[in-house]
This record gives sequence, C-alpha cells and structure tokens, in this order.
Amino acid sequence: MQATATEAFIGSMRGPVIRRTDADYEAVRSLYNGMIDKSPEMIARCTDVADVVTAVEFATQNDLTVAIRGGGHNGPGLSSVDNGLMIDMSMMKGVRVNPTARTVRVGPGCTQGDVDHATHVYGLAVPAGIVSTTGIAGLTLGGGTGYLTRKHGLTIDNLLEADVVLADGRIVTANKSENADLYWGLRGGGGNFGIVTSFLFQAHPVNMVYAGPVFWDLKDARTVMQTYRDFLPGAPEELGAFVGLKTVPPVDPFPAEHQGKRACAIIACYNGATADGQAVMAKLLGALPAPLFNWMGEMPYPALQSMFDPFFPKGLQWYWRGDFVKELTDGAIDAHIAQAQKLPSALSLMHLYPIDGAVRRVGKSDTAWNTRDATWSMVIAGIDPNPQKAGEITRWTKGYWEAVHPYSADGCYVNFMMDDGDDNRLKATYGENYDRLVALKAKYDPKNFFHMNQNIRPLHS
Repeated sequence: MQATATEAFIGSMRGPVIRRTDADYEAVRSLYNGMIDKSPEMIARCTDVADVVTAVEFATQNDLTVAIRGGGHNGPGLSSVDNGLMIDMSMMKGVRVNPTARTVRVGPGCTQGDVDHATHVYGLAVPAGIVSTTGIAGLTLGGGTGYLTRKHGLTIDNLLEADVVLADGRIVTANKSENADLYWGLRGGGGNFGIVTSFLFQAHPVNMVYAGPVFWDLKDARTVMQTYRDFLPGAPEELGAFVGLKTVPPVDPFPAEHQGKRACAIIACYNGATADGQAVMAKLLGALPAPLFNWMGEMPYPALQSMFDPFFPKGLQWYWRGDFVKELTDGAIDAHIAQAQKLPSALSLMHLYPIDGAVRRVGKSDTAWNTRDATWSMVIAGIDPNPQKAGEITRWTKGYWEAVHPYSADGCYVNFMMDDGDDNRLKATYGENYDRLVALKAKYDPKNFFHMNQNIRPLHS
C-alpha cells in the first residue's frame, strides 16, 4: 500500500520526485555545508504551491519527517533529513518588482542574488545579507542583517506579507491585517509555523554604492576594532560596515606580498553619493594606521553583494557559532585577537555585524526577533574545503566562542546557530517573546510537524 501511495504522490506532483535509485539523487541531495551528509527517502522538487501542499499532505498521511529547502544555504543542514521527505522549493524562483510601490514579490527558492538582479534594474534593493548565494527564505525567517540594515532595518522589518502552507495543508496569507499573529511569528521565528511560498518585501532606492574591503595587518587589529567601535554609532546610517578578523586570501587578485597574512578588515558600503561616502570613510581611516590595501570604490550594489561568492562555493566544511554583543570592551577585543592568532584555515573568520539605527526603531515585541538592543551580531566560522579538517575547524570555533562568550549578551541570531539551538539557547535569544512563540506554535503547528529547524516546541511537547 505504501508503494501505491508513493506512486500516486509522484503522479500528482508537477515537479519531479527524486528517489535514492535515481541518477540525480546524489547531486540533488547535496548540501551547502559539506560537513553535513543526510539521505532523505525522497526529495519533492516543487514547482508551485500546489506541489508544496501535495508534499505536506503526503508526509502527514504517511508519518514522514519533513525538511524544507528554500535557497539551500542552511549551515546546520536543517534543509534535509535522513529517511524522510525533503520538500525542495529551490526551483520556485520567481521575482516580480512593482517599481511604483517599491515592492518585490519573491519566490521561496530565490537566492539573495536572484532578488538583487531583479531589483537593480529599477534602482532598488531589499535589505538582506552579504553573500548573494544566501537563500532569501531562510535569511528572512531568521531576521536578515546586511549592509542596508542600519538605514532600513532587518530583512523582516521590510517583510510586508507572506503566503504560508500550514501543517494541515491550508494556504493562508499573513500580514498586518490578516493572520497578524502568524505574521508576527514569521518575522524572526524561523520555519516553525509553516512553509512560506511567497514573500512580499518593501524595497528601497539603491543603485551605485561606495563600497569594498579595507585590510590591516593583525598587529593593528586592536586599534582598528577600537576605532570602528567608537566611530560607527555616530556615522550616517547610509554607512553599513562590519569588522572582521580573517586571513588575506592566498589567491589573486589579492596583493602577493600580503596573501596569507592574518588580518583585520572593515567591509563597508555607503549607499549615497560617492563623494559623501569618501568623506565619511576618510574620517574613519584618518584615525587608523595605513592599511595593507584599500579596495573601496564605486560599484553596482549587486557587485558588492556577490563579492565574496568565489570564496564560498557549495560543499565547503563549515562550523559556526554566534552571539549577540551589547558592548565591545577592550578586554573583549583582546580575547578576539588572541583567538584570531590561531586561525585554522585561510577561510575561517569572525565578523561583527552592527545592530543599531533602524533596527532599534522597531519595538522588541513588535516582531518575534527580540534583540533590538544588541549592538552587534557576532559569527565565528571555521571554514575549509578539506573534510579532514572538519574536526580542527570545529574545535577552533568552539574554543573561540568559549573565550569571547563571557563578553557577550545572552542569545544568538538563529541563523548563526549550529548544533547549539536547544531550548535554553532559544529562550535566551527570544527573551520575553519566547512564551508567545510557544503559544503560536501550539496554534499553527500543535504536532510539531515542522521541527527540522531551530525548533520552538508547542506547549504540550
């Protein structure tokens, strides 16, 4: 009977259903993070909302665990599942821009690059992350921080509406006036409440930007981080800039004499006139030692968004940890630098992304994303192409996190959680919003059908 049900399911799908015996199974099941290896029983490659509903109903009727894949960029590999059903929406990629209303309707399989490509021709952009291969669905549901955040808020602060397939197969719309409680929960609560099949975003004028990286030798990192810390709060919100500890990539076009050096970098984007951006950066750079190199210049916004893509192809080994940071003390800076001196690979890094400006103009209880009073969101990522280094980069990341965590706030941006997203960590992350999220989960997904995520369990589980 199960075989008959499976054949009926496959026949009712517009998109292909990939099984273990199919020639393309290995390629389709592969994940962005090469450290994660999962083997779903089937992969439903949805082409439309009807396919998503069909897949949900089949999984419910046959007691299958499901995982949801959008753009396929999830670090902990939560977009797949062993022996269950992957509902894969990566082919649902439509983007429709309304230039008059400055809104963008986005399919769940879109990457950030897909959205940037569609909006740039209109001189618009949706605030999102910093790597164009990032899936817009997972990024949004977790919060979404990037170069435009200080001026225009998190990605969820620009989410106007979402269409959602619930665990019982119903299709609902969530916005300020319709299913407003679900709309609240989707903005930071992850994939706990349903499968979003369409996002409607507010876009903002963005075209050419003054942007790029500036690198200093690690010996100057203390001065750079202190100066950045003190400068940014008073800088115009048009300037989005994060600071990182990393390695000068040992590849062209980076200067040969600096390749492989441990470094401190500021990667900045000024959304405005180039002359204004140069003037703002001159104030920052004037207080700092001479950098190894300064590659800031005028460029199209999508060029900035895709700048790091060549370094982070699919299939690398990743292990990351994060924290929210309210104050970057001198002691914290020293702890960071001590750990950066032990970088285990050329791609491993630490970034501090600013959480201020427009983010703080939204109330802590206005969305599920609670930490509006943070100053930075920190991520530490051990990254290497060699599977044999998986243990080393994991140990380094955990050790780094343990060294700097005493200087951090409680909780972490959920998109930077790996295997640390337990109840206590989520309670610390969502603060006073946590109980409301638990109640919302009980309303929309009482059986915890959607649990392959940073899981908020319903009241009775």
